Amino acid sequence: QVQLVESGGVLVQAGGSLRLSCAASGTIISINVIGWYRQAPGKQRELVAAITSGGSTNYADSVKGRFTISRDNAKNTVYLQMNSLKPEDTAVYYCNADVRRTYYGGFYAYWGQGTQVTVSS
Repeated sequence: QVQLVESGGVLVQAGGSLRLSCAASGTIISINVIGWYRQAPGKQRELVAAITSGGSTNYADSVKGRFTISRDNAKNTVYLQMNSLKPEDTAVYYCNADVRRTYYGGFYAYWGQGTQVTVSS
């Protein structure tokens, strides 16, 4: 089994900064893409940022220049540094990872439970 545990979500004022962490544990051979999604009330879940095992990144247009994703492959951990936060960034942030659990198996997607980020105006 694989568990993704997010942390770092809090209430912050607009213009502030926050860093989210997501640690993957369990039977893990490798992680391909790992990233962050968010879901605001009444809206669909959307990609925020993702990073490949090689370090290539992808960001939603709404967060480019403000958020930075990084990963520590040795710790199976991904981070999301969020700067210049806006009230519209308020959402539950979910970690998602494509994990291979056996040497000859494929990659399967796993989700964390989510962490609430609230940005007050």
